[in-house]
Amino acid sequence: MTRAEILAGIAEVARRHLGIEAPLAPGQRLVEDLGLDSLRLLTLAAEVENRFRVTLDPEDEARIATVGDLVDVLAGKLGAGC
Repeated sequence: MTRAEILAGIAEVARRHLGIEAPLAPGQRLVEDLGLDSLRLLTLAAEVENRFRVTLDPEDEARIATVGDLVDVLAGKLGAGC
């Protein structure tokens, strides 16, 4: 799975479960730019886990501040060769 496919999957989750219609970019910050509060961050994490069939550890979650960080963590867990 490529990073572009991972980003598209995250965008699908954001659209379906958080109502975010705008395109996502790796540099967008989850809290400051997308306006996610703690409940919406939890929803995003849970739905991303479901979508990609991975488990995000607390250490993973602590490193995720941007959409790109989330793509990086998922790429590592999925073994994305890109």
